[in-house]
Amino acid sequence: MKKFYSFIIIATLLFAAAKFFTFSSENSEDTRQIEFSKNYNIYALNIPKQIYFAGERVPVEIYDVKERLDKELLVNTYWQSRSMLMHKKAARYFPIIEPILAKNNIPDDFKYVVVAESGFEHVVSPAGAAGYWQFLKATGREYGLEVNSGIDERYHIEKSTEAACKYIQQAKDRLGTWTLAAASFNMGMDGLKRRLSNQKVDSYYKVLLNSETSRYVFRILSYKEIIGSPEKYGFNFNESDLYQPLEYSVVTVNNTVEDLVAFANDHGTDYKNIKIMNPWIRGASLPNNSRRTYQIKIMKPFLSKPASEPVPAIEQSSPEQKSNLD
Repeated sequence: MKKFYSFIIIATLLFAAAKFFTFSSENSEDTRQIEFSKNYNIYALNIPKQIYFAGERVPVEIYDVKERLDKELLVNTYWQSRSMLMHKKAARYFPIIEPILAKNNIPDDFKYVVVAESGFEHVVSPAGAAGYWQFLKATGREYGLEVNSGIDERYHIEKSTEAACKYIQQAKDRLGTWTLAAASFNMGMDGLKRRLSNQKVDSYYKVLLNSETSRYVFRILSYKEIIGSPEKYGFNFNESDLYQPLEYSVVTVNNTVEDLVAFANDHGTDYKNIKIMNPWIRGASLPNNSRRTYQIKIMKPFLSKPASEPVPAIEQSSPEQKSNLD
């Protein structure tokens, strides 16, 4: 009998313990959900009542214009990691791009095209567009860039920005507005002009386009808003968090550089830094049959020669020679 009562007591205690721990677990989950709901919030964004691209007003009173802008602001505000990286990279590359745009009388807002096109990365699109401004090979050559297996100036930030200025001005002259010129980066001048003509409209905000081009200018506008007013969109950082412009000097060359590793060693740097600072050199050598003049950047503190000192001519043994270092 005593054994039976002992069994009943033990079973009761085990049942009570199980209920207690189940209740505690459920209570803990409820508390956690309450705390999560209280402390984690996603907010709708206030759409700017007035916003301009290159001095041209965006008609946000039109419902679909407002909603397309809202979409891109939401996407890029809440894609926090990428947008924070864009803030950091903009601090390095905008000081290079801005004066080139200004020199060519291109509105400063076009610097945000680079953010939309490449995110300052050396990306290649499925169609073969490459570099900061995402030029196709033929388009790059058309606007003065050297593009071949050894040299691809689509990856040269200064020269590709100069080419972009030529393209933007031509697009503005053909299409009539800076906004349409920006949209043509995605669709091409001919295709965009044909759509405008067929639909008998003259505004980006009135023409029906494919989904990618319909989003394109609004992506640019969202980057302008978020990078231009980071705290307004919840991005907080110190100046020291941003990627500062790299200091460098240049070495002028007018002959083939057969071996970039040896060249780097001769100038107190290394192959990796030569390739980082000069991504337009596509291989492990710099072919130069036409004896053009190039400027190779040497990053500080890897400086051993003054900027004006040319490199002695290096004899070329095989202009097509390549290395597995590429």
